[in-house]
This record gives sequence, C-alpha cells and structure tokens, in this order.
Amino acid sequence: MKHRAQKLASRISGIVERSHLIKFLLVGGASFAVDLALLALMHEVFGVDLWIATPIAFVASLVFNFALQRSFTFRARNRSHVSLLKYLALVVFNIVAIDVIVNGFDAWGISYGIGKAFATVLTTSWNFWLYKVWIFRHEPG
Repeated sequence: MKHRAQKLASRISGIVERSHLIKFLLVGGASFAVDLALLALMHEVFGVDLWIATPIAFVASLVFNFALQRSFTFRARNRSHVSLLKYLALVVFNIVAIDVIVNGFDAWGISYGIGKAFATVLTTSWNFWLYKVWIFRHEPG
C-alpha cells in the first residue's frame, strides 16, 4: 500500500512539474491565499483600516505571484526587469478590464458577482497565455 501511494505521489508530482497550466493555477491560488491572509492579518490582528490593508495585501500578492510564476511556473530566463514591466502593464490592463466587465454586468441588470466570476475566468485565461508567450517567454540561448 505504501509503495502504491509513493508511486501515485510521484506520478502526480511529475504531471505538475511538466504542466505550466497546473503550476500557473497553483501559484494563482497561493497568491490569493497570500492576499487574503495578509489582509486579515493587517486588518483583524493589527487593526489597519481596510482602505490601507487591502491595496498593501494585493500588491504583496502581486509580488509573490510574479516571483513564483517567473521562477517556478515558467522558469523564465529573460531579463527580469523587462518581464516585470510587461507584468505591471498586464496588471493595469486587468484592473481596467475587470472594472469594465463587473460594472457592465451590473448595468445590464446581471449580478456584479456573476460579472466578477466571468471577469476572473476571462482574465485567468488570457493571463496564462500572455505569461507563457509574452511575459515569461523562453528566449533561445
């Protein structure tokens, strides 16, 4: 039984290691957890106002996300400052796109929550593709 569990764990580890998509989603989930944990820690434990704690936690999760997507998910070897500038441009674009989508759903009489879910699926999809082919693209040599 122990041998089977080890074999299964090894297969799962191999799949995760070879799959950019799985690693991308795992890092994204971990980034969300960092965002939420820091927000709760700052607000609930240290009493920091939400309007201050929220952007601090979000920016920290963006830094965490960039570092892990670059090193773990895509193992990028291109210049990090170029990747960072592209990443920040995508972050700004995503913020605007999410705002437009959420408010558009609300204006059409559809729940903003559904709009947020739709925007999350949409941005996650294009983020994966853009991370892979633009931000963390493997360059020859």
